[in-house]
Amino acid sequence: MVLAMSRPVKHRKTGVYWFRKRVPADIALLTGRKEVNRTLRTKDPNEAKRKFAEVLAEHEREWAQLRLGNGSVDGRSPAAGVDPLTPRLITDREAHLLATAVHDEWLAKFYDNPSEQLHWHTDLYEGMWKKYPLPSTDPVAGVEGIADPIPGTMPIENIFWKSMRDGCISSAKNILTENDFSDDAWSVQKTARAVAAALQRASLTLQRLEHGEFEPGEEPSCLHRSAVIQAASKENSDTATLTGLVDGWWKESKAAGRKPSTYESYRDAFAYLARFLKHNDATKVTAKDVIAFKDHRLSTPSPKTGKMISAKTVKDSNLSALKVVFGWGVANGLVAHNPAVGVTLKVGKPARHRSKGFSDEEAKTILSGAIFLERGQENPKTFAAKRWIPWLCAFTGARVGELAQLRKQDVSLRGDVWVIRITPEAGTVKTNEAREVPLHRQVIDLGFPAFVQDAASGHLFLNVDSSENVRGALRGLKNRLAEFGRTFVADPHVAPNHGWRHRFKTIGMEAGIPPRILDAIQGQAARSVADTYGEVTLRTMAGEIAKLPCYSLEAQ
Repeated sequence: MVLAMSRPVKHRKTGVYWFRKRVPADIALLTGRKEVNRTLRTKDPNEAKRKFAEVLAEHEREWAQLRLGNGSVDGRSPAAGVDPLTPRLITDREAHLLATAVHDEWLAKFYDNPSEQLHWHTDLYEGMWKKYPLPSTDPVAGVEGIADPIPGTMPIENIFWKSMRDGCISSAKNILTENDFSDDAWSVQKTARAVAAALQRASLTLQRLEHGEFEPGEEPSCLHRSAVIQAASKENSDTATLTGLVDGWWKESKAAGRKPSTYESYRDAFAYLARFLKHNDATKVTAKDVIAFKDHRLSTPSPKTGKMISAKTVKDSNLSALKVVFGWGVANGLVAHNPAVGVTLKVGKPARHRSKGFSDEEAKTILSGAIFLERGQENPKTFAAKRWIPWLCAFTGARVGELAQLRKQDVSLRGDVWVIRITPEAGTVKTNEAREVPLHRQVIDLGFPAFVQDAASGHLFLNVDSSENVRGALRGLKNRLAEFGRTFVADPHVAPNHGWRHRFKTIGMEAGIPPRILDAIQGQAARSVADTYGEVTLRTMAGEIAKLPCYSLEAQ
């Protein structure tokens, strides 16, 4: 039997297409949602198919994050339609994850002298709850509602159980409060049990250490992590500072291929946090500090631009940086817990005043301004960038930065096809993958290949030595190109550089270029696993780019 593929569903009355898909069983258990329904806001079947693929990819990414434990597991993500700022019930996984801090603190406290700890026996975890169970029928009742025995009538063993249970409940309440979870009876019970389990594991590990069951240098990683935390706290090690934490994360992430721009964003976020907290101690940061920092960033103009910061920037740049780097710190034993876990921010959809791409008239105006531009006293490479990069953007849909870092050796003739090579070797590419794109006939006729052949070796548009890092020069040139584009298109609702990327997609679809080929030309990720099979060749791209219409030119 052949199963039907998911596809847009047309509304019987309105004719508008909808996205409708059953939620996978494992995700449904986590979120409580059995089906996703979203309007695609179009009556055009082709547009509906494109939007359906985008929405499907969005939900599949969210579900993948949930399976990895990196997303909201109770349905409070924006896609689920629930306010993520509302205190939510803690899950078993989150309770045990946050209780790890209690585990590590206990190990660190008695690491040097394990015999000083109060031994937790193997039956402690279940014993305390059996003798003094938490509420089991009334989800509204508070933990404090449990009656205590009359003083003097309780056996010593029971006093021990109650004392331990009360200590776990107190720790659980602190964990829930600090991490913005609901403090209802059920969440307290679940977290208190996780705390008890964490303390029991730590105690039993220390008992084994006390009895000499570990050879020197062969202690389990949890002991090593706690010893590092303890040493960092005593010696005020640089790695326990906010700045040291993000630098340590970058050393590892750089080797894994992360982008320098990501490091700069994360470094700035931690610098802002240190200035806000007025200290640089990573071990002292709490969830309340992170929440206060989030509120401060939302209400304070950027020190760089003087403008208010969008909620999306705070969520995607600042909070994301804190979660990732503190998570790395926990994994590497530099901090005991991640204070950014559970802290999030609801981001509303911004108002859209117009298309994100240039109109026909705007595109013609910029391209005419570029081709008829007179140099004057301007730097030759900056002048060349203003003359050629808008045209390259118009016919390749590439990112401005990718074109601005082109070198002479990146432009070549393959048979009868002129090709540009966009590669990380020249600077930085978002996907970290090189690609080749054929040039349109109009760009060739205007003389771009001739310009390249006459240019000196090295970068065509950047004033940098071959041994220098291009990032600074690239940032400056992108800003100058944005200012240049803004002189022709003053509308603030369209980006003067990125508007080309949106326009290329629109013009390409109008010309009948298949979406997969458009994505390959622009260097965008495959939409499905099927799109990773086979290659979009230069010959294929050249044939499709030839379908794009030429622009008529008028002197400005």
